[in-house]
Amino acid sequence: MNNDVIQSVAPNTIVSTTDQKSSSQSFIQANTIESSVEEIKEKHIIPVFIKDNEPVISHTDFIQLTWDMAHEIYDKETILQPSVRLSHPVKGRIPEAKDKPAIQLLEHEKTLYYERMAFVIDIPTVYDDIDGNTLILSVGGVKAYNLDNLYNKKGSDEHFKVFIGFKNTVCTNLCVWSDGFYGDLKVKSIGQLKGCIRDLFERYHAQYQMNQMSKLVDYNLSEQQFATLIGKCRMYQHLPHSLKVELPQLCLGDSQIGTVCKDFYKDDSFCRNEDGTINLWRLYNLFTGANKSSYIDNFLDRNVQSYHFIEQIRFALKEKVQNWYLN
Repeated sequence: MNNDVIQSVAPNTIVSTTDQKSSSQSFIQANTIESSVEEIKEKHIIPVFIKDNEPVISHTDFIQLTWDMAHEIYDKETILQPSVRLSHPVKGRIPEAKDKPAIQLLEHEKTLYYERMAFVIDIPTVYDDIDGNTLILSVGGVKAYNLDNLYNKKGSDEHFKVFIGFKNTVCTNLCVWSDGFYGDLKVKSIGQLKGCIRDLFERYHAQYQMNQMSKLVDYNLSEQQFATLIGKCRMYQHLPHSLKVELPQLCLGDSQIGTVCKDFYKDDSFCRNEDGTINLWRLYNLFTGANKSSYIDNFLDRNVQSYHFIEQIRFALKEKVQNWYLN
């Protein structure tokens, strides 16, 4: 990796042990609970393909594989323990307890797994600064069993989302873009998954992403422009399809746009300036902050879309061309 911009320091400079977890705050909030690799291994069953009873690639397999690839590619860096979030529990029971009322079930008679899982692994010794915010390299992914056809046999496509990008340590917002993201990775084996993760990590150029994001600091919206943008964002969801397809895709829902509007005035780190202006770096973080309320299965996709949405706003300001959201 080219480190002309990205700094790499000795592992013990920042943290002294890899027992430290990647996120002290949640990187995603909506309808999720915190968990750990150990808890998933010890307490959760593994779904199977129904036709042959063969197991899927489990949540822990996926996390472990990503962890191993991070250690292989960034072997001189400090790599923290995964931060894991789960949603959509699938409950069951052992056959011997099939006739028991639910309230009478003993712990060993219950079965559980979570349909959707997201995780982040931080590499804090690879970092840089934008507008006074320290950003650290992060890797991770999403596994949602609801995207797989579990009514088939082993060897059917299994779906994963994998990313490598940055986390803003001020707010734990993820900064992911398309060059560091596989949004619909389909594999038939754990070997294929390993190769795809390796390919993504090796091709990713941290310095280039950092350079592109740092350009957002140099462009500002007036309060009037911000108001126009928010209004157009609310209109976007109701546009006829023929008009919507011609516009930059808006990834956030109406309530999330409301959060962006509220935080424009109230966010401790990314609110407007005293004169009412806001630079695009702050606006981008308002978008990624609002995206934390997205469900696990579309969380990363919306994060990527947030960057490209703001980048198109920057392009319009730079080139002085029309953008529907500003005019």
